[in-house]
Amino acid sequence: MTGERLTPQQIQYRRVVVKLGSNVLTGGSSALDTPTMAHVAEQVAGLEARGVEVIVVTSGAIAAGRHRLAMHRETHSIPTRDVESRQSLAAIGQSRLMAFWDGLFEQHNVPIAQALLTRRDLADRLGYLNARNTLLNLLSLGVVPIVNENDVVSVEEISDSKIGDNDNLSAQVANLVDADLLLILTDIGGLYTADPARDPDATLIHEVERIDDAILAAASGASGARGTGGMATKVQAARIATAHGAHVLLVDGRARDIVRRAVSGEATGTHFHPTGDRTESRRRYLLSGLQAKGRVVVDAGAARAILAGGKSLLPAGVTACEGTFARGDVIRVHTSDGVHLASGMSNYDADEVRRILGLHSDQIAQTLGYEYGEEVIHRNNLVLV
Repeated sequence: MTGERLTPQQIQYRRVVVKLGSNVLTGGSSALDTPTMAHVAEQVAGLEARGVEVIVVTSGAIAAGRHRLAMHRETHSIPTRDVESRQSLAAIGQSRLMAFWDGLFEQHNVPIAQALLTRRDLADRLGYLNARNTLLNLLSLGVVPIVNENDVVSVEEISDSKIGDNDNLSAQVANLVDADLLLILTDIGGLYTADPARDPDATLIHEVERIDDAILAAASGASGARGTGGMATKVQAARIATAHGAHVLLVDGRARDIVRRAVSGEATGTHFHPTGDRTESRRRYLLSGLQAKGRVVVDAGAARAILAGGKSLLPAGVTACEGTFARGDVIRVHTSDGVHLASGMSNYDADEVRRILGLHSDQIAQTLGYEYGEEVIHRNNLVLV
């Protein structure tokens, strides 16, 4: 890794979402900027080696597809900006984009995984649970998830909507995995008081404690030439992520060692401070009586494992299941004498839990014919009372 290596004491954030927009990925050209991508991959690999968990949210599929098709323009016309054509470009470019990332990370012996999401996936209860469990499991395996909007089936982003070019998606991913930091790499040094390209008196806003009307006014302006997300969508993303308890940094993605410097806590770009408490927000959601759809009763061993060991709830420790609930619903965990220990999102519905309670995890697939994991409730989706 280039630049100074971070010691454990210098690392300020342990779980980071890094978002790269099209303008950074292309360097303002019509093709992917491999040196910029390589520098990001090098920094992320260095952080991974020091125990930092990183998810990359990447744009660039449409740009990669447009460039790929331009190489064959003798026989193919390049599509216009209508939705169907841009979906086609995304289909052409997505594999090329991932091939670039895979090759760059492979140079540092870091495995990656592709995760294509739509906002509909994250709004759906089961989609949310599946995405969260998968991303957290990938992080635990030392894999870098590469997340992108599924432009082939999603029209919200590419139809020039107000939601933006993966900005909103990156904030939702940060909330999904309880990230400490959302790092938005853009082609400008941060949020300015005015458009610096038009106003020579524009100054960088270094700290934002609260996103108010003045901040929104500063963020208003035109989108970049090759992305659909302007500054307003980045501030919108910052509002979503900070409300959930994450720090957000908006920085120049072309700057040397910017990812490493940001994770070390160096003052750079614009820093949006959290306005909510991530842990408390999740606790309120999972412990809310309005959310709970049922409950399970556990034996003494499972209770000890949950309380003292921070373990997942396995079916072997479940002695009873009450109520009607679906996979992904919030359920309560009680002791045999009625004490409410914890609440969490169930990996199985009520009928499935009744069929597997008391069994060892390796018997789930044999009993049900399938499995959604070895736990009834994974520790990542479980909070103590």
